[in-house]
Amino acid sequence: MGSGIAQIAATAGWEVVLYDVSGEMLEASHEKLRKLMLRLVEKGKITMEESLRIRNQIIYTEEVEPMAGANLVIEAIVEDLAIKHKVLSGLEGILSPDCIIASNTSSLSIAALAAALRKPDRFIGIHFFNPAPLMKLVEIIPAVQTSPEVLEQSKAIIASWGKLTVQAKDTPAFIVNKVARPFYGEALRIYDEGLAGIADIDWAMKELGGFRMGPFQLMDFIGHDVNYIVTETVFHAFYFDPRYKPSFSQKRLAEAGFLGRKTGRGFYDYREGAENPLPNKDETLGKMILDRVLVMLINEAADTLHLNISSKEDIDLAMTKGVNYPKGLLTWADELGIQSCVDKLDTLYEEYREDRYRCSPLLRKMARENTTFFPKAETRNA
Repeated sequence: MGSGIAQIAATAGWEVVLYDVSGEMLEASHEKLRKLMLRLVEKGKITMEESLRIRNQIIYTEEVEPMAGANLVIEAIVEDLAIKHKVLSGLEGILSPDCIIASNTSSLSIAALAAALRKPDRFIGIHFFNPAPLMKLVEIIPAVQTSPEVLEQSKAIIASWGKLTVQAKDTPAFIVNKVARPFYGEALRIYDEGLAGIADIDWAMKELGGFRMGPFQLMDFIGHDVNYIVTETVFHAFYFDPRYKPSFSQKRLAEAGFLGRKTGRGFYDYREGAENPLPNKDETLGKMILDRVLVMLINEAADTLHLNISSKEDIDLAMTKGVNYPKGLLTWADELGIQSCVDKLDTLYEEYREDRYRCSPLLRKMARENTTFFPKAETRNA
């Protein structure tokens, strides 16, 4: 991720220092960028002169001293609070007092990371999505210690790099990784109950819902070592809220080393000659699957707004640009009808009597008052 962020900044004209303790990792990053630039030149996306300019903007180093004059430092190392604390506190001593220090963390508390610094008001979360050069969205997460000036400067810098920014409160998983949990979790629940197979669920979400990938295809693509850990982390961080409860089916795959595409086997089998299940394309079943997963996604998005984690505009923008959903979930709720969403959630709750299916207070209030997230005349194609 660090090399991708470096590429973005260099492309935008910034002088970049890419620091790593491993010379081998730096060499690999250097070679990866060289090959990428050559491919872009071959495709006519950039000129050879532009390719050389971008590459020459980046200094690769195993020493921290070249970062002394930086205006912005973005940490993108392993997701371990103790290791990040050690690195951040060590860097602070060589940086100028005005340098903004940021983390690309996707799961750790920004406030906890800022606490490692003597000047925590200069710290902020700047979360890119992978692959960083291609994904337009960046989440900006101020800690309780972050100064208003640092927040505004950070948003302006990332916007100047050609990215779309959304602002999130410092809560577990921020916007995208929080709101997206039901896409995986409810699909897994339907599968675990034996209501539908993986191919049926993926078919329903793609063909009927318009999602680019089905949940099981996407989990296999991300890798179960990553996707499962994120779910488990969010579950713990939200004090074991059943809405984020992990699935044993996915845990067993991770334990077995069946991590998805990268190991040749996950929910699907990617080995040569393997036969995978085909969907039966039952539209009645497919509609049940889509309705159930979608209403849980809408409920999560509504609760994210209810808890003031982000604005309604940023929530919809985050899901369309961060994970390529076919439309914003709050816009989708308006189209389906708020009362219809409440009724579907209440039906699930009556069936299971689990807090997992509790309706967001915001949705229930809106249904009672017959209101929508966006004015009816307002169209949103974020």
